[in-house]
Amino acid sequence: MGLFQGLVFFLLLYLLQGSNSSFVKLNDNGYEDVIIAIDPGVPEDENIIEQLKEIVTTASTYLFEATQKRFFFKNISILIPESWEDSLQYKRPTHESYTHADVRVAPPTILGRDEPYTRQFTECGEKAEYIHFTPDFVLGKKLNEYGPAGRLLVHEWAHLRWGVFDEYNEDQPFYSTKSKKIEATRCSSGISGLNRVYTCQGGSCVFRKCRINSTTKLYEKDCQFFPDEVQTEKASVMFMQSIDSVIEFCNKKNHIPEAPSLQNIKCGHRSTWEVISNSEDFKNSPPMETSERIVCLVLDKSGSMSGSDRLNRMNQAAKYFLLQTVENGSWVGMVHFDSTASIKSELIQIKGNTERNTLLERLPSVIKKKNSQLDGSEIVLLTDGEDSTAGSCVETVKQSGVIIHLLALGPDAAIAVIQMSDITGGKHLYATDTAENNGLIDAFGSLTSENANPTQKALQLESKGSTLNSDSWMNDTVIIDSTVGKDTFFQVTWSKQPPKISLWNPSGTPVTNFIVDTASKMAYLTIPGTAQVGSWTYHLQAKANSETLTMTVTSRAANSSVPPITVNAKMNKNANSFPNPMIVYAEVLQGYIPIIGASVTAIIESNSGITQVLELLDNGAGADAFKNDGVYSRYFTAYSDNGRYGLKVRAHGGTNSARQSFQHPANRAAFIPGWVVNGEIKQNPPRPETDDAQTVLETFSRTATGDAFVMSGVPSGPLPDLFPPSQITDLHATLDGDNINLTWTAPGDDFDVGTVREYIIRISGNITDLRDNFDDALQVNTSDLAPKKANSEETFAFKPGKISEENATHIFIAIRSVDKSNLTSKSSNIAQVALFVPQEDPSPDPNYPGPGSNPSAGVNITTLVLSVVGAVVVVTIIVSATICFLNKSNSSRRPRTAF
Repeated sequence: MGLFQGLVFFLLLYLLQGSNSSFVKLNDNGYEDVIIAIDPGVPEDENIIEQLKEIVTTASTYLFEATQKRFFFKNISILIPESWEDSLQYKRPTHESYTHADVRVAPPTILGRDEPYTRQFTECGEKAEYIHFTPDFVLGKKLNEYGPAGRLLVHEWAHLRWGVFDEYNEDQPFYSTKSKKIEATRCSSGISGLNRVYTCQGGSCVFRKCRINSTTKLYEKDCQFFPDEVQTEKASVMFMQSIDSVIEFCNKKNHIPEAPSLQNIKCGHRSTWEVISNSEDFKNSPPMETSERIVCLVLDKSGSMSGSDRLNRMNQAAKYFLLQTVENGSWVGMVHFDSTASIKSELIQIKGNTERNTLLERLPSVIKKKNSQLDGSEIVLLTDGEDSTAGSCVETVKQSGVIIHLLALGPDAAIAVIQMSDITGGKHLYATDTAENNGLIDAFGSLTSENANPTQKALQLESKGSTLNSDSWMNDTVIIDSTVGKDTFFQVTWSKQPPKISLWNPSGTPVTNFIVDTASKMAYLTIPGTAQVGSWTYHLQAKANSETLTMTVTSRAANSSVPPITVNAKMNKNANSFPNPMIVYAEVLQGYIPIIGASVTAIIESNSGITQVLELLDNGAGADAFKNDGVYSRYFTAYSDNGRYGLKVRAHGGTNSARQSFQHPANRAAFIPGWVVNGEIKQNPPRPETDDAQTVLETFSRTATGDAFVMSGVPSGPLPDLFPPSQITDLHATLDGDNINLTWTAPGDDFDVGTVREYIIRISGNITDLRDNFDDALQVNTSDLAPKKANSEETFAFKPGKISEENATHIFIAIRSVDKSNLTSKSSNIAQVALFVPQEDPSPDPNYPGPGSNPSAGVNITTLVLSVVGAVVVVTIIVSATICFLNKSNSSRRPRTAF
């Protein structure tokens, strides 16, 4: 039996903006402040709201069971687009926003591809970005393909919250086992099923046995694993949670470290439960006790209760219940609600009068009308120094519903002020006194509403500055691509005297109508209509010595139906201590489609104005989790001093280089091809497949500002070499006769910068021994292997020596790198080669019957149509469906609440 506190839904219409970190908190085993946001591009449909509530409610029960009575969903906010029709049930949000959303309900990345996925580009064990569900998935139209949505939400939540990965791999769906058989990549091996190819010829379609590919020694490309519909195996949620019997994550006992699953590749061949068990959530949440009776009192204290003595009469009845009716041994909790719901008492077990009196004291006594006019309002706080009084305001700010964006100008800012920004969901931005870096203008330019439709947002195309002597020039071009051009805005600033400004459009026509504001030392113009596509050329000539000039260019989408190319920048954390590395991430997208092949650089500026330029890569190595996913990453270790650092990112797409990538997300939900029912395969409709080809883009440029981060413990003077090479994560091995050929991406002397001194390659016949006892494994002679510069492709071939394990069926290989200071990297992912040709499937093939076999006993092909059957779940919970609909409101719309 599961033990839950009340699950409370809040429904909000949104207009806010803030940083992109999640608000989720774990409180007494329950997840609070989970945000589900409906994208502005989703047509209005109230059924989506109702289905989301059903999905989360069923997911909460499944999550509780799958985590051994540890976790459940306590309260959820659903953000509704402002374009949807107003309702009495909606209210204005406070700190919630689209960028904070843990689950996004948005149109599919590619039309027709409704696959749920989690945007995950951080390391194993670290939180991911968000879960993406499409409207059709939420509305239950993809039940056949992906199974019950509540269970799938738990699968994706494990990605999002605990940083685990899938226990399947669409690129390597099969592998050879120690028993010399070919198995589907999965966990656990107790999940049974058939490996078959669906083939059609002359209008007749059959399932046949899979054949072994002579090159890979594994099953052919079109082979699929069809699970048995009726199973008894309980694991694993990260393989196929849609199987009815699956209610657990794979653990150390039933995990298959040899399987080439993403979980093994990304998490050092540890099981998902081992990773989850090492999370802060798990460490802080012991299993909950169970009880026969759980009661949650959900009590209305809104203004309407002041009439007809309703509040007093409600309290009289509640006191009677608490004093007399509820039995000792029961668990009782209490929720109050007016315009919002709040938990006044977690579940406590009634043992006597002490617990009863505690609950009596928490009954509502005063009707409070909350002034929600400030909810969602924003304050941009620019400060250049310490404020010793700010600490006294933190709680007031938190309760106000106001969002605080901190813009720190210079190195000093009170910790309490930073805390205000963090707790209210605001941005934490930073600009130094070095005006030529344009940090202050960039910071204000980044404060666009993240809840607005992307086609309405101003995008920064250029941000550049320079300090010049008199008569010197700052010359460059700005690219206007076809996805932008509306409301294109040019702004020039100076520090002493107005410069000579020259601007030409792509046709070579001068543009001269700048508005000059000498008092503010700036000039600007807006291009009417839609700006011409192409390269705009500007020349700025300084008229004073030591003159600082800047150029900033922004534009909006040219067409409301075509998403513009966007860039988002972030660091992996907002505070860090030496010598730990930081990781820079830049996401380049058009809508939800990744843009690959772009040139992306990060500009990181320290307290003292020292600037470091770092090329970011999307190569699936070092800090980059997945190749060609549109996320460009790099380690950063070039610290110059303690304190705050600012981040700016530039992305440039050259002609015929940048392109859209239509490949599937790395962490998309497993598609169910069909089920084996009484020995027969009942096939689901095939998954709509789209061409993974890439569309070449025109030239474009973008800049973006990310949140600041704070460093501590950085020593003065030259930094000691405490940075080892980064872990190799893309080691691959193939067997070529007697040789094993290896390929990988070279790490650097300091993570992914420079060149390592040497590689240590070791092999073993036991994958666990190699993982846990690397130094004891057989070492390969690498005296002829000269390491290349970081991010180069490395290749190496060797003949394996005699390994210690007798009758070994595989050779497992791992690498460590050593730098010039003798610092050693973590062990690489473990590659493997099989030393045998796998056995053919011994089961009879009904389509090619042998002597005496019955041809009619073959596999019948039917189409499986799943129906939703109400499952009976015995759970000792009262789900308090306190539904607070929160409406996106503006000055002409007053928020209303109904219960």
